[in-house]
Amino acid sequence: MEIVPSLLSADFTKLSEEIRAVEEAGATRLHLDVMDGNFVPNITIGPFIVEAIRKQTKLHLESHLMITNPEKFIEPFIKAGSDTVVIHIESSQDVLRDFKTIRELGAKAGLVINPPTLFADIEPYLEFIDHLLVMTVNPGFGGQKMIKEALDKVVLAKPYSEKYGFPIEIDGGVNIDTVTDAKNAGTDLIVAGSAVFSNGKPFEDYRALMEKLRSE
Repeated sequence: MEIVPSLLSADFTKLSEEIRAVEEAGATRLHLDVMDGNFVPNITIGPFIVEAIRKQTKLHLESHLMITNPEKFIEPFIKAGSDTVVIHIESSQDVLRDFKTIRELGAKAGLVINPPTLFADIEPYLEFIDHLLVMTVNPGFGGQKMIKEALDKVVLAKPYSEKYGFPIEIDGGVNIDTVTDAKNAGTDLIVAGSAVFSNGKPFEDYRALMEKLRSE
């Protein structure tokens, strides 16, 4: 199981230091939350921020597009440096078309499912994905409490993951009290925002925090 720091919770006034700190703490991936103020209530980063992040690190960048009409933004985010682009089953009008575009542009294609969405809605696409992201909170805000029932989708997806070779990631409400549930469900990658960043913690604490999450 791997911890994937979410830069949504990082201090953007010290972004290069934050990235370097999680690199030194053992991170191999960074999760980038892209919100448009339409599909979800908040607005966060655009391609130019991803480009700036790309210049700071060689870590794998996964861009999670919480946006309406994701097909319009796939190319800009990949050109900015995204290694994986993850789109929502709830917002994509043509999932297979969007996967094709992502791969043709040289990135890996991921699919996201929100807590209220039925697993059956993503099941037909699981043989075509490189990455599955199961939301364990409703998207749009950091710091929410985990919806543990959403972990049932991880359990359901595990046989497909083993057959087709894609990792299962969860995002939302991960902390010391919930990480064991995520691990027991079969999660491969765990997005962690406020559990790693913020609250005035010194950079040297990041390794200990990530190790504790991994070891629970």
